[in-house]
Amino acid sequence: MEEYYNQWLCSLWGMTNQALLRGLAYFETPGAIYEAGRAELSKVFTEYQTGVIEASRKRLDSLEKLQMEYDRLEERHIHFVSQGHPFYPGRLLDIPDAPLGLYFKGELPGEETLSVAVIGARECSAYGQYVARGLGAFLGEKGVSVISGMARGIDGISQESALNAGGRSYGVLGSGVDICYPQSNLDLYRRLEHQGGLISSYPPGTKPIARNFPARNRIVSGLSDVVVVVEARAKSGTLITVDMALEQGKEVFTVPGRITDGLSGGCNRLIKQGAGLLLSFEDFYEEICALQGRLPNDSRRAVYAKLRQELKKPTKQAREKLPDIPGELHEIYGKLDFMPKDLETLQREMGSNYSLTEVQVQLMRLCMYGAATQVSPGNFCRQGK
Repeated sequence: MEEYYNQWLCSLWGMTNQALLRGLAYFETPGAIYEAGRAELSKVFTEYQTGVIEASRKRLDSLEKLQMEYDRLEERHIHFVSQGHPFYPGRLLDIPDAPLGLYFKGELPGEETLSVAVIGARECSAYGQYVARGLGAFLGEKGVSVISGMARGIDGISQESALNAGGRSYGVLGSGVDICYPQSNLDLYRRLEHQGGLISSYPPGTKPIARNFPARNRIVSGLSDVVVVVEARAKSGTLITVDMALEQGKEVFTVPGRITDGLSGGCNRLIKQGAGLLLSFEDFYEEICALQGRLPNDSRRAVYAKLRQELKKPTKQAREKLPDIPGELHEIYGKLDFMPKDLETLQREMGSNYSLTEVQVQLMRLCMYGAATQVSPGNFCRQGK
């Protein structure tokens, strides 16, 4: 019965996890929130949140209807667990702002199985794809669960490779578990349900809006024993997950890259600040096996806290002055590296607002300013100083 009330509480639209936990701290049980009057609710919740509770309670005005709502989810193969449920992941109970409840399709990661989060850039390089594919397959073969966000690029590639190797993977979504995002990963979405699981703290039907994704990242790191960053720019959104992992006391490993490669800027910076270095899959596996079951002590927590502070400082790269070029050329200059890139790659990175001709014109202007050079027909790189 209590789980019916918990599911009702977690299904309320527009309610943050903090608001739900605050309500439970005051009322003690979800059933008490369901039964409370407007005056009592307004002591804890905002006017909008109180209105949401009352509207939902009017629609689901009996325990029988709450049970029917719960059963309808099960009929759609969508399961629900709250913090008090025996199947709720133990790894999440110790993290800050642990989600009150989780919706999932398939299954949840096993408590005794080593889990590794593999994260990185959506617009990854061929090198990043190669590493993500190899790492995912290696972990899958070793029986290590791969946790990620099912996003384009590093996330999806590593998860798909783990499945192809016969392993298990779990996608933590920034939408309801009944919605596949991005649609380009529909095949992966379907496979995860049968070879792992799809997990979300958002109720079914929730659209994949931007503000949902930073919050879901705490679950990606929370479900994992170790986090691996394959590729990330110096100001990448991937570092939000790293920050949360460090706050949770998780080990963070990074894959090194060329110092001239913007996609490796975040990884190389993490290495400089003390993150673990992934140089070979076998060595990495030995290290994480040694870490299994070991909780960080106070001294390691101090190291993590220092690393989190370092992440918030501006990088040297961010402080460097751009060459003396017009402002409208700064964006395409930022896409260039000291390794040549072809026109098609640069046009794709610039986005659909730029035609191939426009990109070529901007590149030729950079060459005129001495900021870029054409090393061969259609291939450009930064001009070294």
